Amino acid sequence: MGEVVGAGLLAHVPTIVLPEVTRRELNHGEDTTLVPGLKRLRADVFERDDYDTVVVLDSHWATTVEFVTTAHDRRAGLYTSEELPRGMSRMPYDFPGDPELARAVADYAGKHGTYITPIDDPYLPIYYATVNLWTHLGVRDDPYLGDPGRRWISIGVCQTADTEDFLRLGRALGDAIAAVDRRVLLIASGALSHTFWPLRVIRDHEAAGPEHIFTPEARAADEERIGWLEAGDHARVLDTMPEFLKFKPEARFGHYLMMIGALGEHACTAPGRLYSEYENSVGTGQVHIWFDRPEHGWTS
Repeated sequence: MGEVVGAGLLAHVPTIVLPEVTRRELNHGEDTTLVPGLKRLRADVFERDDYDTVVVLDSHWATTVEFVTTAHDRRAGLYTSEELPRGMSRMPYDFPGDPELARAVADYAGKHGTYITPIDDPYLPIYYATVNLWTHLGVRDDPYLGDPGRRWISIGVCQTADTEDFLRLGRALGDAIAAVDRRVLLIASGALSHTFWPLRVIRDHEAAGPEHIFTPEARAADEERIGWLEAGDHARVLDTMPEFLKFKPEARFGHYLMMIGALGEHACTAPGRLYSEYENSVGTGQVHIWFDRPEHGWTS
C-alpha cells in the first residue's frame, strides 16, 4: 500500500533561479533565505531513496472545467516564462513522469464527486511553479551515471474550484497513491497572501524583508498561519479559510488545500519545519515549510 512520505508548502518565486549576484542586488546585498533553504531540503529529503514520485500541486497551472494531471512517460524541453522571460529563459528540464499514478488519480474522481483528466500531450505547457522547484530539488548532478531522476508529475489548480473542490482532488490523490503502491513526496508549490505592488512602485518592493508585504494585515494573516502550520494545527488553517481568502492567497490556496486533502484534512496534525524565513516577493508572502510523515501516520 502506497503512502505520502513527506509534504511541503514551498515557494517557487522567480528569484530562486536568478544568479546570486542578482539576488543580492535586489536585496540590499543580502541573499534570500529561499535558495539555501531549498539546498538544505534537497540534502535532508530529496536525496534520500525512500520515495518513488514527486507530485507538484502547481498553483500557476490554471484549468477551467476539470483538474488535470500530467500523464507523460517523460517531460523534457526548454522553458521560457511568458511572465518573466528576462529572468527565466530557455531553462532545461528533463524528468520521467508517472502515468500510472496520474491515471489512477483520475480513476477516483467519481468517488469524490469531482472531475479529473490525465493528459499526456507532448505539447502541454509546463509552468515555473514546477520547473523552478525541479531545478533545485529534482535535477540530477550527473545524469550520465545511469540515474534518470525521480518521477515527477504535476496537477493544476482549477480556477473554478473552491475550497471543497480542492479538498476533493486531494482525497482522490490520496486514494490513488495508496492504490498504486507509490511512496510520494507532495509539493504544494505556491505562496501565502498574493497581491503584487503596482508596476510604478514595484521596484521599490523587491527586497525580501516582510515589511514589503502588500499590507500589514496580509502579513499578520500569513504569519498567523505559519505559526499554526509549524504547530501542526491544519484544522485551524482549514476552519479559517474564509478569512484567509480576503488576503487573496495564491490560487485561492488550492495548492495547500489539495495537499492537506491527501493527508487527512482536519485530522492531520503533522508539524511543519521551516526551511526559510518568511519573505516578501514584490508584495506576496513566501515561505518553505516541510512536513515529515509522523511515525504513526499523518492522522495519528
